[in-house]
This record gives sequence, C-alpha cells and structure tokens, in this order.
Amino acid sequence: MPLLHVVYDLLSLPAVYRMWQAPFVDAKFDPILRHNDLRSVRRVLDAGCGPGTNAHLFHGMDYLGLDLSPDYIESARLRHPLRFEVADLCSWEPENGEGFDFILVNSLLHHMDTASVHRLLGQLSRLLTKDGHIQIVDLVLPQHLSISRALALADRGDFPRPLEEWRGIFEQHFRPVVFEPFALKMGGLALWELAYFKGAAR
Repeated sequence: MPLLHVVYDLLSLPAVYRMWQAPFVDAKFDPILRHNDLRSVRRVLDAGCGPGTNAHLFHGMDYLGLDLSPDYIESARLRHPLRFEVADLCSWEPENGEGFDFILVNSLLHHMDTASVHRLLGQLSRLLTKDGHIQIVDLVLPQHLSISRALALADRGDFPRPLEEWRGIFEQHFRPVVFEPFALKMGGLALWELAYFKGAAR
C-alpha cells in the first residue's frame, strides 16, 4: 500500500486526526476570532465538524456539529457537552426549520468536487440567517512551486484550489465581507496556504 494511503487511513482515526491538527488548530481559527465576536453568536452550525476540532470554542452556546463520519461524531460526543449528529450536509435540514447566524466550514471543501461544493454552499445559504455570517477556511493550491504546493497536492483532500477560484466559488453564494489569504507556518516556513472567507446572505 502506498505510504500516502497509509497516512490517509491513519488520519481517518479520530485520535490520530486530533493529534495531527493540534499544532495548527489555533492558527487556523485566528482569522475568525479577529473578524468576529463569538459572544454575540446565537446559533452555531459546525459543518464538517470532524471529531469536534473547534467545538471547545462554543461550549455553553446553542451549537450543532454535523459530520458524515460516525467515528468522528462518536469521538466528538465523548469529549464535548454539545450536540453532534451524523449527517449528509448537502441534504440535511433542521427539524425546527430555524436558521443559524454562525456557520463554520473549516477545511472541508477541498475534500469535495466543484459540483458538490456548490450544492453544499447552496444548502448552507438557505440555513444562514439574514443577519448571520458564514465562516469558511480552506486549503489553497499555490500556483508557484513551493513546499506549500507540494503539501496541498499531497493532502487527503483531492480538490485544493487556487485562491481566486475559491473567491469565485464563495461569492456565487454569499456576499463577501472578508476574504483573506494566510499561511500555517512552522519555524517561519509556510507549510500550508489557506483562504479565510466571511460571507453574508445575499
């Protein structure tokens, strides 16, 4: 079995995935904290929540985490006193029909082909309240030869996209408020390039 496939299989294990993400969790969420006051948030939808990677930031809030992986959801439930459900995000509907004023989509979309991304964002646009915002962080495929490009191409997700392609996709569904590129670094070296998008309902 190729080495990358072994790594991908390991990352599907919640404990391994949490350890892999741990050094970068705060840095990935930093743009969201800089552009939002979480104290004003009413209802949170964490779309593609994984094993509850960011759930600790929402303790005490009206929070719902959704993920397609039963293993990830089981792990999240064991670690956080919040609500988690196994669900297909593209077709999921809230039971009470209420919307969310804070929708988080963190590092999910580069695992999806373009048609599926548009389906999901279309669905999320219907769940976003008129005064709410969607928060998206995702992996950028740099155009230049670099460590960041090599790591993006080696990622478990098959669909990292150039920065401007992400911008075009997001703006088809939401009114842009913030669009900000940033990098995850180690020892001053940029390892992954990402995009942060904050959008409002159109």
